[in-house]
Amino acid sequence: MSSTDIPLDALFSRRDWIRYGALLGASVAAGGALAEEKPKSSDPPVIPVGPQAEWRRATKAYEMKKSINLWAFPYPGKMTLKECFELARRAGFDAVEVNYNLEGDISPAASDKDLMRIRDTAEKADIGISGLCSFLFWPYPLTANSEATRSRALEIATDMIRAAQFLGTENLLVVPGAVGIPWLKDAETVPYALCDERARAAIRKLIPEAEKRKVHLNIENIFFNGYLLSPRDMVEFVDSFESPFVHVHFDTGNIMPFQFPEHWIPILGKRIRNVHLKEYSKKGTDFSLESFRPLLDGTTNWPAVIEAFNSAGYRGHLTFEYFHPFQHYPEALVYQASDALDRMLGKPGR
Repeated sequence: MSSTDIPLDALFSRRDWIRYGALLGASVAAGGALAEEKPKSSDPPVIPVGPQAEWRRATKAYEMKKSINLWAFPYPGKMTLKECFELARRAGFDAVEVNYNLEGDISPAASDKDLMRIRDTAEKADIGISGLCSFLFWPYPLTANSEATRSRALEIATDMIRAAQFLGTENLLVVPGAVGIPWLKDAETVPYALCDERARAAIRKLIPEAEKRKVHLNIENIFFNGYLLSPRDMVEFVDSFESPFVHVHFDTGNIMPFQFPEHWIPILGKRIRNVHLKEYSKKGTDFSLESFRPLLDGTTNWPAVIEAFNSAGYRGHLTFEYFHPFQHYPEALVYQASDALDRMLGKPGR
């Protein structure tokens, strides 16, 4: 068949195929430039869209800061404070929350100079101290039935205020009291009305010292202690003192067994000064400290929680709190928590 016998449209089609084939071959030889042109360095970065973007990290960037509590480190058994600070910084944290104990680096035995040296150690590691926390509010509750125990509790809390000042942090977590303490064997029960009366009296006694040292008393929502069981209860309690040094330390995990943190945050609003992020799974029925999990390995609606903090105007620290440092390769937990926070806050990956 000669070319004069071929219809004109078929002839053009054949010629088109030859031409496009040549172009395609040239593009392959050039490294697929036609198939996927790489953006120039001056072009704005391409922001992934669609469901795959949401699999990676929040599609919105948040301004909150990353912190981790010292309980996530094998301290003091395997690591020193200096090593913990340095590891936290390497992993990408902005700050560490430290803990006050009856013995050790941060305790009644620590002098002002000792505490300032710890602050200097953190500064040299380029890490902040986001707050001071303690388990001592449980063996020494501010609302205990024993007057001697309540007196000792006030002494300890007052010294915590001193420690916070010299550590260079303005935040002290305070547990105001407890109707019951389910994880302590033979723990006493305090009637709710009496617990409330004693808690308010204790905070009033601590406020002058807190104001003098410029340390904020941040009341934590515990829930397991049977006291301040709703956001309205917390609002009324904090507001009753009419002090610029009494706020809320909001803990997401303590709410999760029974309620939802994203429901509390809008009500507490600007009263929130510091935050604990604890992961929890509603799939189980364990209400002990063993029930808390690494971030993202639970049922917390983190996109809703982070957006609620953002809408409330919170721009402070989000502190990962976890009580079980890994027995092997403990750095893994620290790095995992940092990566999870990056994803939750829409920060670039490390």
